[in-house]
Amino acid sequence: MDASPEPRPAGARLLDAATARLLSLPDATEDFTVTRDVRIPMRDGVTLAADLYRPAGGTPAGTLLIRGPYGRGLIMATLLARIYAAHGYQALFVSCRGTFGSGGAFDPMRTEVEDGLDVVAWLREQPWFTGTFATLGPSYLGFTQWALLTDPPPEMAAAISLVGPHDLARRTWGTGAFGMELLGWSDMIAHQEDGGMAGRLRMLTARRRLRPVLDALPLADAADAHFAGRAPWFRYRATHPDITEPYWAPMRYGAALDRAAIPILLIGGWQDLFLDQTIEQYERLHARGVDVALTVGPWAHVDVLGKGSPIVARETLDWLDENLAHRAPRRRTAPVRIFVTGAGAWRDLPEWPPPTVPYELYTDARGALSPTAPPPGRPPSAFTFDPSDPTPTVGGPLLDGGGVTDDRRLAARPDVLAFTSGPLERDLDVYGAPRVELAHTTDNPHADLFVRLSEVDPRGRSHNVTETYLRLDPARDAAPITLALRPIAHRFRTGNRIRLLIAGGSHPHYARNLGTDENPSTGTTLRPSRHTLRHGPSRILLPGIG
Repeated sequence: MDASPEPRPAGARLLDAATARLLSLPDATEDFTVTRDVRIPMRDGVTLAADLYRPAGGTPAGTLLIRGPYGRGLIMATLLARIYAAHGYQALFVSCRGTFGSGGAFDPMRTEVEDGLDVVAWLREQPWFTGTFATLGPSYLGFTQWALLTDPPPEMAAAISLVGPHDLARRTWGTGAFGMELLGWSDMIAHQEDGGMAGRLRMLTARRRLRPVLDALPLADAADAHFAGRAPWFRYRATHPDITEPYWAPMRYGAALDRAAIPILLIGGWQDLFLDQTIEQYERLHARGVDVALTVGPWAHVDVLGKGSPIVARETLDWLDENLAHRAPRRRTAPVRIFVTGAGAWRDLPEWPPPTVPYELYTDARGALSPTAPPPGRPPSAFTFDPSDPTPTVGGPLLDGGGVTDDRRLAARPDVLAFTSGPLERDLDVYGAPRVELAHTTDNPHADLFVRLSEVDPRGRSHNVTETYLRLDPARDAAPITLALRPIAHRFRTGNRIRLLIAGGSHPHYARNLGTDENPSTGTTLRPSRHTLRHGPSRILLPGIG
């Protein structure tokens, strides 16, 4: 390495100590140095930039590898490198190609396998390497871990993925509708290295600035004008919904779930947009007998390193102490630890999901949700989805913002069907993925379904619990539609009511269905769709406990 280690200045020591107290971490055991702008060669001649954190004295407890595109600044480094360096670990924090001093062009998600393997090849040649390493990080920094696990290096001893997806193609188009969070994320990436007050102001006003683009038609042209060449990847991804195309293959790391054999800690949030993939990771690894642990808290995506950071930091440090440093026994009391929303309490489980009993609720033309099916002859319920005035997104699992919110105004819209139960006579705990079976038809084959489960308190306030989305196959037959909602661990409280919402869109979470066979990101023709729901067969099945 050409650069020299730098000791911690006094201000940094104070910050690290304050962070440790805030996170309720054990007292630091080591001082450490930082070597800035370490250069790591890739096979194509590009070099990546990295910072290396090393204990100032003694042998490191182990090596951590962190790779991501969001920079290596103080906030990221404090939560992902410094708190571990203060406990004896050395951490190599690498910026993805094309970001924050790393060479090459950033083509999101498409070069992470090769780049990850090249970083490891360089790492194993360094005289300070301890012989094994663990990976950690949230979101895209979790995605880079799954990329590496598609061909696991023998030195890789453990992994910690926080709200980290393994298949970003499926996140973008897996519902059949375009996931519009890619627009906001691309805007952030395109401008994250803009300095000064202008750059900070741009980040703070992102939602307001992006709204005209989200509402524009055609979407791809509006995005091109907005990005002005700074997000060259966006147009192709927004206009190519077939994720079996070879283009998407470098973003799909499901093979890692078949090949990983190391201890893996997964941390997710009930309102995280990647929750489905976190649960899938756990279930597939657990079925193979891999040593996997799962923690799911009451968090949206960005909360994991915010509200969730005290729990995340402690569990992460424990996992490293056990599986990388081998200096402590397992501290977890159970493989699965979940926060039960509605009950406001954590619960330990031997596995996920636990055994459950279906609790059925049927829709009725009068807007009721009942444990018994309505008598024959009830008239159907219907609504019209108008893409020129699409049903809005209200809370839910968004990349930024969202989460649990009062969705009464959504339930009151004329383009939404709302079915509400009577007050519950006892608490109902639901663990797992609720399922809806809908006798549903449309007069336009080009249509979407948005389904949400909410809880209504005695004052009429309605809060979202879980949801799902699907772009219907235009060639589908008239058979009932079955949809799985996102997994939950939730207590519906005595005296509260359960509400089922059904709509034809959730804009701008998902790109609206134009109602035609035009490409959703280049089309401009709009046609409404009339949705009809027959009662009797239509119901929701809740996986109840006790």
